[in-house]
Amino acid sequence: MSLKVPADLLARAQEGPISDSDFIECIQNSLPYAWSVVSGLGAEIGQPGARVALNDSEPPDEASWGQLFRLVGSDAMRGAVERHFGVRMAFQNCCKVGFFALDAGEEYADFITPRAQVLNQKPELINC
Repeated sequence: MSLKVPADLLARAQEGPISDSDFIECIQNSLPYAWSVVSGLGAEIGQPGARVALNDSEPPDEASWGQLFRLVGSDAMRGAVERHFGVRMAFQNCCKVGFFALDAGEEYADFITPRAQVLNQKPELINC
């Protein structure tokens, strides 16, 4: 299961749309390691003049890997995170997550190229 959804949030979702803030709170509580990664990127890109924030730290254990994969693998979660921080988010592999200012189109485009993907490969992470 990707998220631990509180009963009250589930009930509200059964009735209709839920707010991003409620969904973000669910993500924070369900995926604490993944949230620490994206909140760190959010703080970094929130600095004056910052256009790109990258995290390529290897998660400390399997559970942390799983949290990160679940967050970046969900369009709904990625979209909520992007709206929350006002960024575009991209994911290359294993643990390389990037936040890009909305006006950092060139940097974002470079990050998501096949060339960038190939250059990011590391033999020790072949089975991540």
